[in-house]
Amino acid sequence: MSCLNRFKLVFTGLTLATALFAGWVQAKAPPPVGDQSTISLAELPGPGSEIYTRIHRGGPFASEKEGVVFGNRERLLPLQKRGFYREYTVPTPGLSHRGVKRIVCGGQAKTPEVCYYTADHYASFRRIAP
Repeated sequence: MSCLNRFKLVFTGLTLATALFAGWVQAKAPPPVGDQSTISLAELPGPGSEIYTRIHRGGPFASEKEGVVFGNRERLLPLQKRGFYREYTVPTPGLSHRGVKRIVCGGQAKTPEVCYYTADHYASFRRIAP
């Protein structure tokens, strides 16, 4: 085996090992179910409790995007069938866009079984304890 071929073999092996190690280090397992902290209605930011009330009344909402299916792609909420979770925007005064605050509820539209609040666009959730 030539010196060049040995070099290619060693280089390929090191590249593969580096790629595997990087993937292993970056892997993120979902947190255990029920690992979310809670937040009371009184602790929700200003419009949050109003949105929570509207969710339980079936509206009205400011946007057609309210009540759309939340896919739980981050897998931070307990796993359920697609369509179980729906998301609603908690407005942030002064912003001209939806912002990052949401309430995500699971179950029936007007009678959700559980609702969660996220202040960081799905990076973390707190179960709303009414």
